[in-house]
Formats: sequence, C-alpha cells, structure tokens
Amino acid sequence: MTRVLLLIPTTSYQTADFLAAATELGVDVVVGSNEPSVLADVGGQSLVVDFQHPDQGSKQILEFARTTPIDAIVPVDEVTTAVASIAADSLKLRHNPPVSVQRAGNKLKLRECLRDAQLPTPEFRQLDIEADASDAARTVTYPCVLKPLTLSASRGVIRADGHNSFVVAFQRIRDILSELEAESEAARTILVEQYIPGGEVALEGLVDNGNLRVLALFDKPDPLEGPYFPETIYVTPSRLSGATQDQIARTTQDAVSAMGLRDGPIHAELRLNEAGPVIIEVAARSIGGLCSRVLRFGAGVSLEELILRHALSLPITSFEREAQPAGVMMLPIPGERPGRLEAVDGIDAARSLPEILDVTLTVPIGERVIPLPEGNRYLGFIFARAESAETVEQALREAFALMNFVIAEEVT
Repeated sequence: MTRVLLLIPTTSYQTADFLAAATELGVDVVVGSNEPSVLADVGGQSLVVDFQHPDQGSKQILEFARTTPIDAIVPVDEVTTAVASIAADSLKLRHNPPVSVQRAGNKLKLRECLRDAQLPTPEFRQLDIEADASDAARTVTYPCVLKPLTLSASRGVIRADGHNSFVVAFQRIRDILSELEAESEAARTILVEQYIPGGEVALEGLVDNGNLRVLALFDKPDPLEGPYFPETIYVTPSRLSGATQDQIARTTQDAVSAMGLRDGPIHAELRLNEAGPVIIEVAARSIGGLCSRVLRFGAGVSLEELILRHALSLPITSFEREAQPAGVMMLPIPGERPGRLEAVDGIDAARSLPEILDVTLTVPIGERVIPLPEGNRYLGFIFARAESAETVEQALREAFALMNFVIAEEVT
C-alpha cells in the first residue's frame, strides 16, 4: 500500500487537514512528530523525530524506513522542512535539495541568495546579539525592520524608525532568541533590513521539477506598516491587474530558481510598489494555520490533497482554483502584554452572516496568550466566500467587528 510520512510539529494547526486528505486518497499514513503526545492523539503508525537537529531526525526516519517502506515525506510546517529534505534525499524520494531548504528557512541565507542572483530584495546586514545596540543604531538607515533568522508567523519582526526604537526592538528580539539553542547561528544573529513600503501579497504555489505553478494569489488589504506585522485578512483571487500578477509570478519563479527549490509547495510573501514586486519571503511549505481551508481545486480537491498527490506522483486532474472568491481572517491577539483568554463573545452572530463559512477558535478559553512580537499564535480564523472579493473582505471585517475577546492581562 502507498505510504506517506507526514512530519507534524506540536505547534501545527494542520494535522487534521492533512490526515483527512490522506484518508481521501486511501494512502497509508505514518505521522512523525517531536512529541510522543502528538503521536498518541493521531493514532496509527508513528515515530518520534528530532526536528531541531535535522541530521539526527533524518537518521531516525531512515532507521524506520528500513522496515517500513515510505513513498513520500511531506513536511507540515516550517520546522520540519530541513529534516524532510535530508531524509528524502537519502531515500531518493521527491524533495527539495537540502541546501535550497536551508535558504528558505533562514532569512539571512535567503537575502544573500537573492542578492547574489541580482533579484529584488531589501538591503540588509546582520548583527550579533552581543553587539552594542546603541552603536548599531547609529549606523543604519531608517526606517528599517529587525527580525530573527528563522522564526515564523511574524514573531520577533519589528520596525524601527529611529535610534530609540531600534534599541528597544533589538533588546526584545535578543530576549526572544534567548529561548533558542545558544550554539545555533539563528540564536545569535539579528537581521536588519531596509523597510520596503507598499502593499503586500501572498502567493501559494507548487514547484514541479523547478517550475512554479501558481495555485492562488492572495491580496492582503490591511496595511502592514509596523511596528509589528500581524497577518490578518487574505482574499483570493487577487484584484491586481493581470500584468502585475504576471510580474509577481515571474519574480517568484526567479527566486525559486535562484534558491534551487525543485519539488513541493511554496508560500511566498512579496511587497509591491512603483519599483515592482520585492521578495520578502519564500518558504518551502504550504500556507500556515488553517488558511488553506478557503482553497479548493478542480472538483473540490483540498490544497493538502494536491500536495500529497504531487509528493506521491499521483494524477492531478486540475490545478485550477474554484472560481468563487474566498478569504480568511487570522485573529491576532490584541493588546501589548501577555494575558489569559477569559471569553470570546459574538461568535454565533459572526457565524450567522451569509457569506461566513465558519469561525474557528484555536486557543482554548483559559489558556495563556502572548501578543506579537513575542507570540506566534492566532486566536482563530474566520472563513468567507462570496460573489466578489470586495464582498468577501467586507464580510470578514463585519464578522470580526461582531466579536469581542476578553483577555485578562498578567499583573507584573
């Protein structure tokens, strides 16, 4: 029987959707995770995989594969991509080369790659976390954006407009990085980038033998100007002109080629201004959270099923996204300080709006929550479909306005 190994970290929202897609395909699933508790929840065959140390994690996978053949390895989140590429390379399965995944998973390596390929990318420099922040602040051009090298979901990404805000941002990121393994480069480096003004889009794609196929292009109608950068509304299809969309696709293809990505999903973020598209990120994974639930292809095929079919070299009848506009709103944690989620009011009213498909909370009542830039979670997701992209956006905003999140801030 055809068998796929899904690599799923404890923090992933996507477990259920990938398992459902595998069931739809009738393939055998092995779940690899970094915590035995996750494996107990999903049932079936499983193994513990060290995601933090990719070489060790890949050895665990290869040992398992000696007795249980694997036909594909699919990483389900950023932290699992390196392990997947190394193991798949050894097993001669469809995969991205490990060096290309390293570029995608490390913002400094990505910037260096795009710069060397003479592709549009912000000017940048790296700073050691032990650098004197005040001295460094006198040497940069403002506005700028400070960020860690490997964290996702906008965690630790802060805009600075002058000396004082630079120093504060540097210290906050230093505190976040103190939680990581001290010996890693990512735990000792802060990236400082030129701030790129303009609107932002997200491109969901599938790479086949180095060729990018655009699956969906999302507009992000909310301005992302800082000081923090919470993701909120995504709407597809894009309302940009056909010429602009073609330019975005070409720029992303150029980045994919420069990075050496060969096979599998990619999620790209680009800024748009009078100079054209500028690559902010190209991740060797599919869109995060539960956002993929607004995407359907052909006769109702999910993004996860499309990814599994590609990894297993199974037939794909259509890559065309359904015609009806759709969107999702990620619900950021409000406020500036950690707290505890005490209640969420207005969910039923939000769900009752005609264009709203569902409202899903991903943080249980009573759980501690941490806002950006220190946090990396969302309270939940609102999903909508309508006859126009404008109506989708309006419905998401109306649903959000009906909701109230009660968070008791921690007393320090």
